[in-house]
Amino acid sequence: MHFIKIFIFIALCLAIGFFGCTQGQKVENPKLEQVTKDLVPPKAEVRGPDFLVELNDLKVVTLANAASKEFVETPSLKGSIKITNKSKNVLDIQAVTFEYLDEAGKPIPYKPDEKIVKVYPFWKVLQPEDTAEGTLGVTIPTKAIMGKLLKKIEVDLVYVPSPLKREILTLSEKVE
Repeated sequence: MHFIKIFIFIALCLAIGFFGCTQGQKVENPKLEQVTKDLVPPKAEVRGPDFLVELNDLKVVTLANAASKEFVETPSLKGSIKITNKSKNVLDIQAVTFEYLDEAGKPIPYKPDEKIVKVYPFWKVLQPEDTAEGTLGVTIPTKAIMGKLLKKIEVDLVYVPSPLKREILTLSEKVE
C-alpha cells in the first residue's frame, strides 16, 4: 500500500511538471550579428633598428545585439602581420604585444568584464633578412571602438637576440 502512494505521488508530480510548464511561453535569445569595422589606414608599416613590421587588412570584429547594437563580446583586432629581420644577427621572436593609445598617448583601459588578449605568440627564429608572417587575433577595448578613442596602436616585439652572450664567473672558494 505504501508503494502505491509513492508511485501515485511521483506520477502526479511528473504530470504537473509536464503540463504546468508548457503554457506556450517562448523566450527568444537576442539575435546577434557580426560587426566589422575597418581601421583607417587598413595597413601600416613600422621600422625599428632590428625589424620591419607590416600590418595589413586591419579591422575590428565583434558580435553585437541586433536590436540594441550593444557589443556582447570583447572586440578583436584582426589582420595579417609580417615581420622582417633587418639586423645582422639571428633573432628569436617570442611574441608581439599590442597597446591601444588615445589622443594623449595614454593606454585605453579594458572594462573589468572584458576578455584581455594583448599578446600574440609568434615563436619564430629569423635569420638576417628573413620574413615571418602570421594572422592577428588579439582583443581591443570596447571603449577604443565605441568611444572612437583609438588614435595609435603600439606594437612591442619581444625577442631574444642571438648569438646569446654568456659570461662565466669563477669564484675562488674552499671548504675548511
